[in-house]
Amino acid sequence: MSGVENSALPGAGLPDHLKQFVVDQQYDRYTPIDHAVWRFIMRQNVRYLKTHAHRVYFQGLLDTGIGVERIPSIEEMNAILGKIGWGAVAVDGFIPPAAFMEFQAYRVLVIACDIRQIDHIEYTPAPDIVHEAAGHAPIIVDSEYAEYLRRFGEVGAKAMSSKKDIELYEAIRRLSILKEYAASDPEEIEQAERDVLHCQETLGEPSEMALLSRLHWWTVEYGLIGTLEEPKIYGAGLLSSIGESVSCLTDEVKKIPYSLETKDSAFDITTKQPQLFVTPSFEHLSNVLEEFVGTMAFTVGGCSGLEKAIECANVSTAVYSSGLQVTGVVVEMTTLDGEQPYYLKLSGPTALAYDNVQLDGHDKKYHKDGFGSPVGRLKGEDRPLEDLEEGDLRSAGIETGRTCRLEFESGVIVSGLLESQLRCDGKLCLLTFSDCRVKRGDDLLFSPDWGAYDMAVGSSITSVFSGAADKNAYDQISLVPKQRTIKAASDESTLRLQKLYQGVRDVRESDKGYERLPGLWAAVREGFGEDWLLPMEIFELLVEKKTDPGLQREINDYLRAMSWSNPDLASVITQGFSLAGGDVCEEQVAE
Repeated sequence: MSGVENSALPGAGLPDHLKQFVVDQQYDRYTPIDHAVWRFIMRQNVRYLKTHAHRVYFQGLLDTGIGVERIPSIEEMNAILGKIGWGAVAVDGFIPPAAFMEFQAYRVLVIACDIRQIDHIEYTPAPDIVHEAAGHAPIIVDSEYAEYLRRFGEVGAKAMSSKKDIELYEAIRRLSILKEYAASDPEEIEQAERDVLHCQETLGEPSEMALLSRLHWWTVEYGLIGTLEEPKIYGAGLLSSIGESVSCLTDEVKKIPYSLETKDSAFDITTKQPQLFVTPSFEHLSNVLEEFVGTMAFTVGGCSGLEKAIECANVSTAVYSSGLQVTGVVVEMTTLDGEQPYYLKLSGPTALAYDNVQLDGHDKKYHKDGFGSPVGRLKGEDRPLEDLEEGDLRSAGIETGRTCRLEFESGVIVSGLLESQLRCDGKLCLLTFSDCRVKRGDDLLFSPDWGAYDMAVGSSITSVFSGAADKNAYDQISLVPKQRTIKAASDESTLRLQKLYQGVRDVRESDKGYERLPGLWAAVREGFGEDWLLPMEIFELLVEKKTDPGLQREINDYLRAMSWSNPDLASVITQGFSLAGGDVCEEQVAE
């Protein structure tokens, strides 16, 4: 698991809840057909993207060790990415958006290591190594873009997400797996498509994560850069799709200036995009992101942030102005004026932390039944409670070992025996009482018979973010997908075809054995009449060596007839002829 176990790489610092997504690439499982698919895509991309990709793309291919002839290994990529402060890990298909974002925050690219089937050579609905390695990795050699990607991950890891988001993610993952598996039942695919549509239609008001996912999609995945009239490609989804990288620049696809309003544009991950957004620079991406950050719960805190936490109904963390972090499911807040909460309640297992480290004795087992505490200033005090020194506390009648009465400006009254005080970096952040009663008017908020009362200290809630402050200590369970990508077993016929592909590769790599090509061609034509890529590879070698024009013509006619009988293959076969012999072969196909 390169990038995780090697301490010299950025991935060495990954927390446990992210490491559970990491799988072994199993490089030896790639077949000669897989390598041929990779080679065809990369050669076509290099040829086309020379004039249509962002200028950093080709330098990025060199700098990240992404070659044309064979699928890269994660280990090799890590050795090179480590030099620019990044790493890579292998994962199984789509992973949850929050986890994907957090990997980015650690400067780690997640690589879905499956490779698309030959039937999906132009576009695949599932993430694969072409998309992840040849799409994402090359652009991060641009330091400004790399920082945008890291910052996006940092922000995304804190974004509020809803149960509806998770349901949509699961539906999309399932659909992508079924579409990429050749033996899938068409009825099962249709049902999966209906499930995705239902989730999209019932999503409701999009969460922060849903909105961020849209910004991520329209930039990192499907972004264009430059002018509306002559944009260049930098989005990984476009860089890795030999079909969409061409069609996206036509007038059929609407080009829109990228702005914060882009967050209002939903997307369909399983099909080509009807419009794309153009940023004038990578700096503009960061500026728009920071605009959005200014609206997020972890930035604004207060009632707005807590409302988002309550709506999402997932584990989140509320941060008091003292720095104390309270992790659990926020279920209720009460306010006087709608601007600032004065009492906060969390249900179920709750933990307390400071600076993302759980406080001793305050884990979710201790606070298994939830947590509640006032927020605000003490009545008659000019300074927040968290800023009061020992002498100030004594003057206010707050002293360890004595019965104290704290009255807040909100009307909340806390009275009980003060057992202990806890300060973090000089600020008072927690008071623990026994025999304690908490009331506001006639409302009883805490009763002495409920046990010890731990009161969070803070005049305000400064931040609210998704997930636990100390994820490892809280043992927050990330959603590792139950359904795995389907690994198609190789039957006897497929194994024979793989041997033929390997035979052609051996000739090309050794630059000898060209006399074997007629026999390999005969075996393909006799036993594998639906395969077009291997005949194209044989044709390419014959053209390159300027040998056996009769066999060239035979294969040329064979592939031309195949493209006529199957329009879905016309585009890739035309591309193959162009790669094999340039304009002359394109004219031959057009005859």
